[in-house]
Amino acid sequence: MRRRATDFRRPVRRRVPDALWWALCFAVVLLFIYILTKGTQIESRPALSKRTYKNDRILEGLNITDELLSSDSVTRQLNDQISLAKAFVVIAKESNNLQFAWELSAQIRNSQILLSNAATRRSPLTTRESESAIRDMALLLYQAQQLHYDSATMIMRFKAKIQALEEQMNSVSEKSSKYGQIAAEEVPKSLYCLGVQLTTEWFRDLNLQKKLKDKRHTEMKIKDRNRYHFCVFSDNIIATSVVVNSTAKNSKNPNMIVFHLVTDEINYAAMKAWFTMNDFRGVTVEVQKYEDFTWLNASYVPVLKQLQDSEIQSYYFSGNSDDGKTPIKFRNPKYLSMLNHLRFYIPEVFPALKKIVFLDDDVVVQKDLSDLFSIDLNGNVNGAVETCMETFHRYHKYLNYSHPLIKAHFDPDACGWAYGMNVFDLVEWRKKNVTGIYHYWQENNVDRTLWKLGTLPPGLLTFYGLTEPLDPSWHVLGFGYTNVDPQLIERGAVLHFNGNSKPWLKIGIEKYKPLWEKHIDYSHPLLQRCNFH
Repeated sequence: MRRRATDFRRPVRRRVPDALWWALCFAVVLLFIYILTKGTQIESRPALSKRTYKNDRILEGLNITDELLSSDSVTRQLNDQISLAKAFVVIAKESNNLQFAWELSAQIRNSQILLSNAATRRSPLTTRESESAIRDMALLLYQAQQLHYDSATMIMRFKAKIQALEEQMNSVSEKSSKYGQIAAEEVPKSLYCLGVQLTTEWFRDLNLQKKLKDKRHTEMKIKDRNRYHFCVFSDNIIATSVVVNSTAKNSKNPNMIVFHLVTDEINYAAMKAWFTMNDFRGVTVEVQKYEDFTWLNASYVPVLKQLQDSEIQSYYFSGNSDDGKTPIKFRNPKYLSMLNHLRFYIPEVFPALKKIVFLDDDVVVQKDLSDLFSIDLNGNVNGAVETCMETFHRYHKYLNYSHPLIKAHFDPDACGWAYGMNVFDLVEWRKKNVTGIYHYWQENNVDRTLWKLGTLPPGLLTFYGLTEPLDPSWHVLGFGYTNVDPQLIERGAVLHFNGNSKPWLKIGIEKYKPLWEKHIDYSHPLLQRCNFH
Protein backbone atom coordinates (compact mmCIF):
# COMPACT_ATOMS: atom_id res chain seq x y z
CA MET A 1 0.00 0.00 0.00
CA ARG A 2 1.18 3.37 -0.90
CA ARG A 3 1.80 5.56 2.04
CA ARG A 4 1.41 9.31 2.05
CA ALA A 5 4.33 11.45 2.64
CA THR A 6 4.97 12.50 6.05
CA ASP A 7 4.42 16.15 5.46
CA PHE A 8 1.39 15.64 3.30
CA ARG A 9 -1.86 17.33 4.78
CA ARG A 10 -5.46 17.51 3.51
CA PRO A 11 -6.88 20.93 2.98
CA VAL A 12 -8.74 22.19 6.12
CA ARG A 13 -12.48 22.98 5.64
CA ARG A 14 -13.78 26.37 6.86
CA ARG A 15 -16.26 25.89 9.77
CA VAL A 16 -18.99 28.36 10.94
CA PRO A 17 -18.22 29.52 14.44
CA ASP A 18 -20.48 28.11 17.24
CA ALA A 19 -21.39 31.61 18.47
CA LEU A 20 -22.92 32.38 15.11
CA TRP A 21 -25.12 29.30 15.26
CA TRP A 22 -26.33 30.26 18.70
CA ALA A 23 -27.14 33.75 17.50
CA LEU A 24 -29.20 32.41 14.58
CA CYS A 25 -31.21 30.08 16.85
CA PHE A 26 -31.95 32.88 19.26
CA ALA A 27 -33.14 35.09 16.40
CA VAL A 28 -35.54 32.36 15.16
CA VAL A 29 -37.02 31.93 18.67
CA LEU A 30 -37.54 35.66 18.98
CA LEU A 31 -39.26 35.71 15.58
CA PHE A 32 -41.54 32.81 16.62
CA ILE A 33 -42.47 34.55 19.88
CA TYR A 34 -43.20 37.74 18.00
CA ILE A 35 -45.49 35.93 15.56
CA LEU A 36 -47.40 34.22 18.47
CA THR A 37 -47.80 37.51 20.27
CA LYS A 38 -49.25 39.22 17.22
CA GLY A 39 -51.69 36.34 16.63
CA THR A 40 -52.96 36.50 20.19
CA GLN A 41 -53.57 40.22 19.87
CA ILE A 42 -55.45 39.66 16.62
CA GLU A 43 -57.66 36.97 18.20
CA SER A 44 -58.22 38.91 21.42
CA ARG A 45 -59.79 41.87 19.72
CA PRO A 46 -62.92 40.04 18.49
CA ALA A 47 -63.39 38.46 21.95
CA LEU A 48 -63.25 41.89 23.53
CA SER A 49 -65.68 43.08 20.94
CA LYS A 50 -68.05 40.20 21.81
CA ARG A 51 -67.97 40.99 25.53
CA THR A 52 -68.59 44.63 24.81
CA TYR A 53 -71.54 43.73 22.60
CA LYS A 54 -72.95 41.41 25.30
CA ASN A 55 -72.73 44.17 27.90
CA ASP A 56 -74.48 46.50 25.51
CA ARG A 57 -77.32 43.98 25.19
CA ILE A 58 -77.64 43.69 28.96
CA LEU A 59 -77.78 47.45 29.22
CA GLU A 60 -80.46 47.44 26.54
CA GLY A 61 -82.41 44.82 28.59
CA LEU A 62 -82.21 47.10 31.59
CA ASN A 63 -83.80 49.82 29.49
CA ILE A 64 -86.97 47.71 29.39
CA THR A 65 -87.34 48.28 33.13
CA ASP A 66 -86.80 51.96 32.52
CA GLU A 67 -89.56 51.74 29.95
CA LEU A 68 -91.94 50.25 32.51
CA LEU A 69 -91.11 53.00 34.97
CA SER A 70 -91.58 55.74 32.45
CA SER A 71 -94.97 57.49 32.52
CA ASP A 72 -95.12 57.97 28.74
CA SER A 73 -93.82 54.49 27.79
CA VAL A 74 -95.87 52.36 25.40
CA THR A 75 -94.62 49.25 27.26
CA ARG A 76 -96.10 50.53 30.48
CA GLN A 77 -99.33 51.48 28.73
CA LEU A 78 -99.68 47.99 27.32
CA ASN A 79 -99.03 46.41 30.75
CA ASP A 80 -101.66 48.64 32.36
CA GLN A 81 -104.18 47.70 29.68
CA ILE A 82 -103.46 44.00 30.19
CA SER A 83 -103.99 44.25 33.97
CA LEU A 84 -107.32 46.03 33.53
CA ALA A 85 -108.41 43.64 30.80
CA LYS A 86 -107.71 40.63 33.02
CA ALA A 87 -110.03 42.05 35.66
CA PHE A 88 -112.75 42.61 33.03
CA VAL A 89 -112.35 39.00 31.82
CA VAL A 90 -113.29 37.76 35.31
CA ILE A 91 -116.25 40.17 35.49
CA ALA A 92 -117.44 39.20 32.00
CA LYS A 93 -117.40 35.52 32.97
CA GLU A 94 -119.31 36.33 36.16
CA SER A 95 -121.89 38.11 33.99
CA ASN A 96 -122.01 35.08 31.67
CA ASN A 97 -120.77 37.22 28.73
CA LEU A 98 -118.43 34.52 27.46
CA GLN A 99 -118.02 35.98 23.95
CA PHE A 100 -116.71 39.27 25.31
CA ALA A 101 -114.47 37.44 27.77
CA TRP A 102 -112.99 35.48 24.85
CA GLU A 103 -112.32 38.70 22.86
CA LEU A 104 -110.56 40.28 25.82
CA SER A 105 -108.46 37.16 26.39
CA ALA A 106 -107.42 37.09 22.70
CA GLN A 107 -106.34 40.75 22.80
CA ILE A 108 -104.45 40.14 26.04
CA ARG A 109 -102.49 37.38 24.28
CA ASN A 110 -101.69 39.71 21.32
CA SER A 111 -100.36 42.40 23.66
CA GLN A 112 -98.33 39.86 25.63
CA ILE A 113 -96.74 38.58 22.38
CA LEU A 114 -95.64 42.14 21.53
CA LEU A 115 -94.04 42.58 24.94
CA SER A 116 -92.39 39.17 24.69
CA ASN A 117 -90.88 39.98 21.29
CA ALA A 118 -89.53 43.30 22.57
CA ALA A 119 -87.92 41.58 25.55
CA THR A 120 -86.38 38.93 23.28
CA ARG A 121 -84.72 41.40 20.92
CA ARG A 122 -83.69 43.65 23.81
CA SER A 123 -85.09 46.81 22.35
CA PRO A 124 -88.03 48.93 23.56
CA LEU A 125 -91.38 48.92 21.81
CA THR A 126 -91.99 51.71 19.36
CA THR A 127 -95.21 53.64 19.12
CA ARG A 128 -95.65 52.52 15.53
CA GLU A 129 -95.52 48.75 16.18
CA SER A 130 -97.70 48.92 19.33
CA GLU A 131 -100.25 51.44 18.04
CA SER A 132 -102.61 48.80 16.66
CA ALA A 133 -102.55 46.67 19.82
CA ILE A 134 -103.11 49.67 22.11
CA ARG A 135 -105.99 50.92 19.94
CA ASP A 136 -107.73 47.50 19.80
CA MET A 137 -107.38 47.01 23.53
CA ALA A 138 -108.65 50.54 24.23
CA LEU A 139 -111.77 49.81 22.16
CA LEU A 140 -112.46 46.65 24.16
CA LEU A 141 -111.92 48.43 27.49
CA TYR A 142 -114.31 51.19 26.37
CA GLN A 143 -116.84 48.53 25.45
CA ALA A 144 -116.41 47.00 28.91
CA GLN A 145 -117.23 50.35 30.51
CA GLN A 146 -120.31 50.63 28.31
CA LEU A 147 -121.34 47.23 29.67
CA HIS A 148 -121.13 48.75 33.18
CA TYR A 149 -117.93 46.95 34.09
CA ASP A 150 -116.48 50.06 35.73
CA SER A 151 -115.36 49.81 39.38
CA ALA A 152 -118.28 51.63 41.04
CA THR A 153 -120.89 49.59 39.18
CA MET A 154 -119.07 46.33 39.82
CA ILE A 155 -118.76 47.06 43.54
CA MET A 156 -122.53 47.47 43.70
CA ARG A 157 -123.04 44.31 41.67
CA PHE A 158 -120.66 42.34 43.86
CA LYS A 159 -122.41 43.57 46.99
CA ALA A 160 -125.73 42.42 45.56
CA LYS A 161 -124.15 39.10 44.63
CA ILE A 162 -122.75 38.63 48.14
CA GLN A 163 -126.14 39.43 49.67
CA ALA A 164 -127.86 36.93 47.35
CA LEU A 165 -125.29 34.26 48.25
CA GLU A 166 -125.78 34.94 51.97
CA GLU A 167 -129.55 34.58 51.59
CA GLN A 168 -129.03 31.37 49.63
CA MET A 169 -126.64 30.07 52.28
CA ASN A 170 -129.12 30.91 55.07
CA SER A 171 -131.87 29.12 53.16
CA VAL A 172 -129.71 26.02 52.67
CA SER A 173 -128.62 26.12 56.32
CA GLU A 174 -132.24 26.35 57.46
CA LYS A 175 -133.25 23.44 55.25
CA SER A 176 -130.29 21.41 56.47
CA SER A 177 -131.31 22.14 60.07
CA LYS A 178 -134.90 21.10 59.37
CA TYR A 179 -133.95 17.89 57.62
CA GLY A 180 -131.39 17.09 60.30
CA GLN A 181 -134.00 17.63 62.99
CA ILE A 182 -136.50 15.43 61.16
CA ALA A 183 -133.87 12.70 60.75
CA ALA A 184 -132.97 12.94 64.45
CA GLU A 185 -136.61 12.55 65.49
CA GLU A 186 -137.33 9.51 63.37
CA VAL A 187 -137.87 6.16 65.03
CA PRO A 188 -135.84 3.54 63.15
CA LYS A 189 -137.89 0.62 61.86
CA SER A 190 -135.71 -1.81 63.78
CA LEU A 191 -136.37 0.00 67.06
CA TYR A 192 -140.11 0.14 66.38
CA CYS A 193 -140.05 -3.56 65.49
CA LEU A 194 -138.26 -4.40 68.75
CA GLY A 195 -140.91 -2.60 70.77
CA VAL A 196 -143.71 -4.51 69.04
CA GLN A 197 -141.93 -7.86 69.40
CA LEU A 198 -141.20 -7.32 73.10
CA THR A 199 -144.75 -6.18 73.86
CA THR A 200 -146.07 -9.30 72.14
CA GLU A 201 -143.63 -11.47 74.11
CA TRP A 202 -144.67 -9.87 77.40
CA PHE A 203 -148.36 -10.62 76.98
CA ARG A 204 -147.81 -14.00 75.29
CA ASP A 205 -145.22 -15.44 77.68
CA LEU A 206 -146.70 -15.60 81.17
CA ASN A 207 -143.39 -16.92 82.49
CA LEU A 208 -141.85 -13.49 81.93
CA GLN A 209 -144.48 -11.85 84.12
CA LYS A 210 -144.10 -14.58 86.71
CA LYS A 211 -140.32 -14.18 86.68
CA LEU A 212 -140.71 -10.47 87.44
CA LYS A 213 -143.12 -11.13 90.31
CA ASP A 214 -140.81 -13.74 91.83
CA LYS A 215 -138.08 -11.15 92.33
CA ARG A 216 -139.32 -10.19 95.80
CA HIS A 217 -135.82 -9.40 96.99
CA THR A 218 -135.77 -6.64 94.38
CA GLU A 219 -138.09 -4.53 96.54
CA MET A 220 -135.48 -4.42 99.30
CA LYS A 221 -132.69 -3.41 96.92
CA ILE A 222 -134.76 -0.65 95.31
CA LYS A 223 -135.03 1.19 98.64
CA ASP A 224 -131.62 0.29 100.05
CA ARG A 225 -129.78 3.62 100.49
CA ASN A 226 -126.42 1.89 100.76
CA ARG A 227 -126.53 0.83 97.12
CA TYR A 228 -125.58 2.83 94.01
CA HIS A 229 -128.80 4.19 92.53
CA PHE A 230 -129.05 5.38 88.92
CA CYS A 231 -132.11 6.68 87.07
CA VAL A 232 -132.89 6.89 83.34
CA PHE A 233 -136.08 8.40 81.86
CA SER A 234 -136.57 7.10 78.34
CA ASP A 235 -138.85 5.47 75.76
CA ASN A 236 -135.87 4.04 73.82
CA ILE A 237 -135.37 0.40 74.80
CA ILE A 238 -132.09 -0.29 73.05
CA ALA A 239 -130.49 3.01 74.17
CA THR A 240 -131.49 2.38 77.79
CA SER A 241 -130.13 -1.14 77.51
CA VAL A 242 -126.73 0.24 76.41
CA VAL A 243 -126.65 2.58 79.44
CA VAL A 244 -127.41 -0.26 81.86
CA ASN A 245 -125.12 -2.78 80.14
CA SER A 246 -122.12 -0.41 79.85
CA THR A 247 -122.50 0.60 83.51
CA ALA A 248 -122.64 -3.06 84.60
CA LYS A 249 -119.62 -4.06 82.46
CA ASN A 250 -117.40 -1.37 83.95
CA SER A 251 -118.57 -1.65 87.54
CA LYS A 252 -116.39 -3.23 90.23
CA ASN A 253 -119.51 -4.30 92.16
CA PRO A 254 -122.44 -4.67 89.72
CA ASN A 255 -124.49 -6.42 92.43
CA MET A 256 -124.55 -3.11 94.31
CA ILE A 257 -126.09 -1.20 91.39
CA VAL A 258 -129.80 -0.40 91.10
CA PHE A 259 -131.23 1.12 87.92
CA HIS A 260 -134.56 2.95 88.13
CA LEU A 261 -136.07 3.20 84.65
CA VAL A 262 -139.12 5.33 83.94
CA THR A 263 -140.86 5.14 80.56
CA ASP A 264 -144.33 5.80 79.11
CA GLU A 265 -147.42 3.63 78.76
CA ILE A 266 -146.65 2.66 75.16
CA ASN A 267 -143.20 1.22 75.93
CA TYR A 268 -143.87 -0.04 79.46
CA ALA A 269 -144.54 -3.71 78.60
CA ALA A 270 -141.66 -3.85 76.10
CA MET A 271 -139.23 -2.30 78.58
CA LYS A 272 -140.27 -4.77 81.33
CA ALA A 273 -139.94 -7.70 78.93
CA TRP A 274 -136.43 -6.74 77.78
CA PHE A 275 -134.99 -6.19 81.26
CA THR A 276 -136.68 -9.33 82.61
CA MET A 277 -135.45 -11.70 79.88
CA ASN A 278 -131.86 -10.34 79.93
CA ASP A 279 -129.31 -10.37 82.73
CA PHE A 280 -126.92 -7.48 83.30
CA ARG A 281 -124.24 -9.02 85.54
CA GLY A 282 -126.47 -8.94 88.60
CA VAL A 283 -127.60 -5.31 88.28
CA THR A 284 -131.05 -4.69 89.76
CA VAL A 285 -133.47 -3.01 87.34
CA GLU A 286 -136.80 -1.39 88.25
CA VAL A 287 -139.18 -0.28 85.45
CA GLN A 288 -141.99 2.24 86.02
CA LYS A 289 -144.27 4.33 83.81
CA TYR A 290 -144.88 7.97 84.62
CA GLU A 291 -148.63 7.63 84.01
CA ASP A 292 -148.79 5.78 87.36
CA PHE A 293 -147.58 8.86 89.26
CA THR A 294 -150.87 10.28 90.54
CA TRP A 295 -149.24 13.52 91.69
CA LEU A 296 -148.13 14.23 88.10
CA ASN A 297 -151.12 16.31 86.98
CA ALA A 298 -151.91 19.73 85.49
CA SER A 299 -152.69 21.26 88.87
CA TYR A 300 -149.15 20.54 90.09
CA VAL A 301 -147.00 20.46 86.93
CA PRO A 302 -146.78 23.73 84.91
CA VAL A 303 -145.79 21.94 81.69
CA LEU A 304 -148.93 19.79 81.76
CA LYS A 305 -151.00 22.90 82.46
CA GLN A 306 -149.41 24.70 79.52
CA LEU A 307 -150.20 21.77 77.25
CA GLN A 308 -153.89 22.49 77.76
CA ASP A 309 -153.44 25.95 76.22
CA SER A 310 -154.53 26.11 72.56
CA GLU A 311 -151.79 28.58 71.64
CA ILE A 312 -149.09 26.29 73.05
CA GLN A 313 -150.58 23.33 71.19
CA SER A 314 -150.60 25.34 67.96
CA TYR A 315 -147.00 26.49 68.47
CA TYR A 316 -145.58 23.02 69.04
CA PHE A 317 -147.88 20.77 67.04
CA SER A 318 -149.50 22.66 64.13
CA GLY A 319 -146.35 24.16 62.62
CA ASN A 320 -148.33 27.14 61.28
CA SER A 321 -147.67 29.87 63.85
CA ASP A 322 -145.35 32.92 63.49
CA ASP A 323 -144.89 32.30 59.74
CA GLY A 324 -142.00 29.91 60.37
CA LYS A 325 -139.81 32.61 61.98
CA THR A 326 -138.92 30.36 64.90
CA PRO A 327 -136.39 27.61 64.03
CA ILE A 328 -137.85 24.11 63.97
CA LYS A 329 -135.57 22.94 66.79
CA PHE A 330 -137.27 25.39 69.19
CA ARG A 331 -140.68 23.92 68.37
CA ASN A 332 -139.90 20.26 68.94
CA PRO A 333 -142.79 18.68 70.94
CA LYS A 334 -140.29 16.45 72.76
CA TYR A 335 -139.43 19.45 74.94
CA LEU A 336 -142.91 19.19 76.42
CA SER A 337 -142.57 15.44 77.04
CA MET A 338 -142.81 14.48 80.69
CA LEU A 339 -139.91 12.09 80.22
CA ASN A 340 -137.80 15.21 79.66
CA HIS A 341 -139.22 17.24 82.52
CA LEU A 342 -139.30 14.34 84.99
CA ARG A 343 -135.71 15.21 85.97
CA PHE A 344 -137.15 18.13 87.97
CA TYR A 345 -139.29 15.74 90.06
CA ILE A 346 -136.70 13.12 91.07
CA PRO A 347 -137.39 13.39 94.87
CA GLU A 348 -141.10 12.73 94.22
CA VAL A 349 -140.32 9.80 91.91
CA PHE A 350 -137.93 8.21 94.43
CA PRO A 351 -139.08 9.34 97.89
CA ALA A 352 -137.02 6.71 99.75
CA LEU A 353 -133.65 7.72 98.31
CA LYS A 354 -131.08 10.26 99.51
CA LYS A 355 -128.66 10.30 96.59
CA ILE A 356 -128.97 9.31 92.95
CA VAL A 357 -127.05 9.63 89.68
CA PHE A 358 -129.10 10.79 86.70
CA LEU A 359 -128.06 9.47 83.26
CA ASP A 360 -129.46 10.41 79.85
CA ASP A 361 -130.31 7.54 77.50
CA ASP A 362 -127.72 8.69 74.92
CA VAL A 363 -124.66 8.05 77.09
CA VAL A 364 -122.14 5.22 77.29
CA VAL A 365 -120.34 4.39 80.54
CA GLN A 366 -116.72 3.24 80.31
CA LYS A 367 -115.47 3.62 83.90
CA ASP A 368 -116.64 2.51 87.33
CA LEU A 369 -119.02 5.17 88.68
CA SER A 370 -119.17 4.13 92.33
CA ASP A 371 -116.88 7.02 93.37
CA LEU A 372 -119.57 9.49 92.32
CA PHE A 373 -121.56 8.56 95.42
CA SER A 374 -118.75 9.56 97.78
CA ILE A 375 -118.22 13.04 96.26
CA ASP A 376 -118.93 15.85 98.72
CA LEU A 377 -121.29 18.36 97.05
CA ASN A 378 -120.60 20.94 99.82
CA GLY A 379 -124.26 21.54 100.56
CA ASN A 380 -125.21 21.87 96.89
CA VAL A 381 -127.95 19.90 95.20
CA ASN A 382 -126.50 19.19 91.77
CA GLY A 383 -123.06 17.81 90.92
CA ALA A 384 -122.30 18.46 87.24
CA VAL A 385 -119.45 19.03 84.79
CA GLU A 386 -119.16 22.68 83.76
CA THR A 387 -119.05 23.52 80.07
CA CYS A 388 -117.89 27.14 80.07
CA MET A 389 -114.42 26.53 78.64
CA GLU A 390 -115.80 28.44 75.66
CA THR A 391 -117.91 31.63 75.62
CA PHE A 392 -120.82 29.77 74.04
CA HIS A 393 -121.63 27.83 77.22
CA ARG A 394 -122.26 30.77 79.53
CA TYR A 395 -125.69 31.83 80.76
CA HIS A 396 -126.13 34.69 78.29
CA LYS A 397 -126.17 32.16 75.42
CA TYR A 398 -129.14 30.26 76.82
CA LEU A 399 -131.28 32.96 78.39
CA ASN A 400 -132.94 36.18 77.26
CA TYR A 401 -131.13 38.96 79.14
CA SER A 402 -133.39 41.61 77.68
CA HIS A 403 -136.05 40.30 80.06
CA PRO A 404 -135.95 42.13 83.43
CA LEU A 405 -136.44 38.93 85.46
CA ILE A 406 -133.41 37.27 83.91
CA LYS A 407 -131.29 40.42 84.04
CA ALA A 408 -132.05 41.01 87.72
CA HIS A 409 -131.34 37.50 89.01
CA PHE A 410 -128.55 35.93 86.95
CA ASP A 411 -124.96 36.78 86.01
CA PRO A 412 -124.73 36.60 82.20
CA ASP A 413 -121.16 35.27 82.45
CA ALA A 414 -122.06 32.52 84.90
CA CYS A 415 -120.73 29.13 83.86
CA GLY A 416 -123.10 26.67 82.23
CA TRP A 417 -123.07 22.94 82.97
CA ALA A 418 -124.29 19.78 81.28
CA TYR A 419 -127.25 17.49 81.81
CA GLY A 420 -126.65 13.82 81.03
CA MET A 421 -124.60 12.75 84.05
CA ASN A 422 -125.60 14.47 87.27
CA VAL A 423 -125.24 13.60 90.94
CA PHE A 424 -128.26 14.79 92.93
CA ASP A 425 -128.40 15.14 96.71
CA LEU A 426 -132.11 14.54 97.27
CA VAL A 427 -131.95 15.53 100.94
CA GLU A 428 -130.70 19.03 100.04
CA TRP A 429 -133.14 19.10 97.10
CA ARG A 430 -136.11 18.65 99.41
CA LYS A 431 -134.70 21.06 101.99
CA LYS A 432 -134.22 23.84 99.42
CA ASN A 433 -137.49 23.11 97.58
CA VAL A 434 -135.74 22.97 94.22
CA THR A 435 -138.86 21.68 92.43
CA GLY A 436 -140.71 24.79 93.63
CA ILE A 437 -137.96 26.98 92.11
CA TYR A 438 -138.41 25.14 88.82
CA HIS A 439 -142.17 25.71 88.94
CA TYR A 440 -141.65 29.45 89.46
CA TRP A 441 -139.51 29.87 86.37
CA GLN A 442 -141.60 27.54 84.22
CA GLU A 443 -144.75 29.50 85.05
CA ASN A 444 -143.02 32.77 84.11
CA ASN A 445 -142.05 31.37 80.73
CA VAL A 446 -145.53 30.69 79.39
CA ASP A 447 -144.92 33.17 76.57
CA ARG A 448 -141.43 31.70 75.93
CA THR A 449 -139.69 35.03 76.55
CA LEU A 450 -137.20 33.77 79.17
CA TRP A 451 -135.86 30.91 77.06
CA LYS A 452 -136.96 28.88 74.06
CA LEU A 453 -135.21 25.54 73.88
CA GLY A 454 -135.23 22.39 75.99
CA THR A 455 -134.73 21.55 79.64
CA LEU A 456 -131.20 22.91 80.11
CA PRO A 457 -132.20 26.62 80.38
CA PRO A 458 -134.78 25.97 83.15
CA GLY A 459 -132.18 23.70 84.76
CA LEU A 460 -129.63 26.54 84.74
CA LEU A 461 -132.19 28.80 86.43
CA THR A 462 -133.37 26.16 88.91
CA PHE A 463 -129.91 25.06 90.07
CA TYR A 464 -128.30 28.52 89.96
CA GLY A 465 -125.99 28.72 93.00
CA LEU A 466 -126.81 25.09 93.85
CA THR A 467 -124.37 23.29 91.50
CA GLU A 468 -121.04 21.75 92.50
CA PRO A 469 -118.51 21.47 89.63
CA LEU A 470 -117.21 17.96 88.97
CA ASP A 471 -113.98 16.87 87.31
CA PRO A 472 -114.48 17.12 83.50
CA SER A 473 -113.38 13.51 82.99
CA TRP A 474 -116.62 12.32 84.58
CA HIS A 475 -118.71 13.54 81.66
CA VAL A 476 -117.35 14.04 78.10
CA LEU A 477 -119.76 15.61 75.60
CA GLY A 478 -120.00 16.17 71.85
CA PHE A 479 -120.19 12.67 70.34
CA GLY A 480 -123.44 13.52 68.55
CA TYR A 481 -122.32 16.62 66.68
CA THR A 482 -118.54 17.27 66.70
CA ASN A 483 -115.04 15.83 66.92
CA VAL A 484 -113.78 14.93 70.38
CA ASP A 485 -110.17 14.89 71.57
CA PRO A 486 -108.99 11.23 71.72
CA GLN A 487 -107.33 11.88 75.08
CA LEU A 488 -110.67 13.04 76.51
CA ILE A 489 -112.32 9.89 75.16
CA GLU A 490 -109.72 7.70 76.83
CA ARG A 491 -110.06 9.47 80.19
CA GLY A 492 -113.83 9.94 80.10
CA ALA A 493 -116.07 7.99 82.48
CA VAL A 494 -119.34 8.84 80.71
CA LEU A 495 -119.41 9.60 76.98
CA HIS A 496 -122.43 11.65 75.90
CA PHE A 497 -123.86 11.50 72.35
CA ASN A 498 -125.60 14.86 72.74
CA GLY A 499 -126.71 16.39 69.45
CA ASN A 500 -128.75 15.12 66.52
CA SER A 501 -126.35 12.39 65.38
CA LYS A 502 -127.41 9.66 67.79
CA PRO A 503 -125.52 6.36 67.45
CA TRP A 504 -128.69 4.34 66.74
CA LEU A 505 -129.58 6.56 63.75
CA LYS A 506 -128.22 6.44 60.20
CA ILE A 507 -126.98 10.01 60.65
CA GLY A 508 -124.82 8.98 63.62
CA ILE A 509 -121.11 9.83 63.41
CA GLU A 510 -119.55 6.61 62.10
CA LYS A 511 -116.24 6.82 63.95
CA TYR A 512 -118.00 7.04 67.34
CA LYS A 513 -120.65 4.37 66.76
CA PRO A 514 -118.36 1.49 67.87
CA LEU A 515 -118.14 3.05 71.36
CA TRP A 516 -121.89 2.51 71.64
CA GLU A 517 -122.44 -0.61 69.54
CA LYS A 518 -119.99 -2.79 71.48
CA HIS A 519 -122.53 -2.91 74.32
CA ILE A 520 -125.22 -4.51 72.11
CA ASP A 521 -125.47 -8.26 71.58
CA TYR A 522 -126.46 -8.39 67.91
CA SER A 523 -126.79 -12.16 68.11
CA HIS A 524 -129.89 -11.81 70.29
CA PRO A 525 -132.83 -13.52 68.48
CA LEU A 526 -135.13 -10.49 68.79
CA LEU A 527 -132.50 -8.12 67.47
CA GLN A 528 -131.83 -10.38 64.50
CA ARG A 529 -135.55 -10.68 63.85
CA CYS A 530 -135.81 -6.88 63.78
CA ASN A 531 -132.77 -6.51 61.51
CA PHE A 532 -130.46 -4.79 63.99
CA HIS A 533 -126.94 -4.60 62.56
